[in-house]
Amino acid sequence: MRFSAAIAIFLLVLSCVSMRAAAQTAEAVDHTVLRVCADANNLPFSNEKGEGFENKIADLLAGELGVSVRYTYFPDTIGFIRNTLGARRCDLIIGTASGNELVQNSNPYYRSTYAFIYRADAQPVTSLDDPLLKSAAIGIVAGTPPATLLAQRGLLGNLRSYQLLVDTRFNSPAKDLVHDVATGTIDIGILWGPIAGYYAKQETPPLVISPLPPQQGPMKLDYRITMGIRPNEPEWKRTINDLIRKKQKDIDQVLLSYGVPLLDEKGEPITH
Repeated sequence: MRFSAAIAIFLLVLSCVSMRAAAQTAEAVDHTVLRVCADANNLPFSNEKGEGFENKIADLLAGELGVSVRYTYFPDTIGFIRNTLGARRCDLIIGTASGNELVQNSNPYYRSTYAFIYRADAQPVTSLDDPLLKSAAIGIVAGTPPATLLAQRGLLGNLRSYQLLVDTRFNSPAKDLVHDVATGTIDIGILWGPIAGYYAKQETPPLVISPLPPQQGPMKLDYRITMGIRPNEPEWKRTINDLIRKKQKDIDQVLLSYGVPLLDEKGEPITH
């Protein structure tokens, strides 16, 4: 009798543990719609009108799933992940750097790098060690790796700094930087490639984009970009990875059409 009671208690405890584990790993994904976390004013990545390349990539994924896209918008600044993906208001961030510890990363779907921006009539710049930089007014976003590398080269006095973290509803320092190159306010700009490529195409005449060569040492200039998923959602991650694999060629064409400088696994430019 005592043995039967012990077995019953054991089974009850096991059932509770299983229920608790299931609750902890339950996936909160809405499969009736693709719920995307995005910034409503953050071109070239996304905006409320669906004009960014991440909007177009979301459309590709949703089309493959046979559902529509529904956005949760929040400025891409401090608190973005916490107030969107973390709050379970949406299920996917289309673009985030590989290794972002606040999310579960999908497989990378593109690799890009920082790039020089200059006018077509200017002498080309080839690297951060190019002698031309010693006499140039250089536009840089504060706190980015190229800013640190230029300061280490004694070029701090040549830098015109643009803000890194802003409320994108009101400010677009990267767009301002590119326009300042076009007007001659600064000689050269250095920006994250996807931003540089997009805004350089908006100027008349278009500006030249030149990817920075790989940097020796611990500070990287190129990054692999993934999609962001909540932790403990392995099935959703598997689904997203399958979608990336199926739609990779289409994704590449979207990125190239926006002027994103793409790199292959060897770090060589992808042009088609």
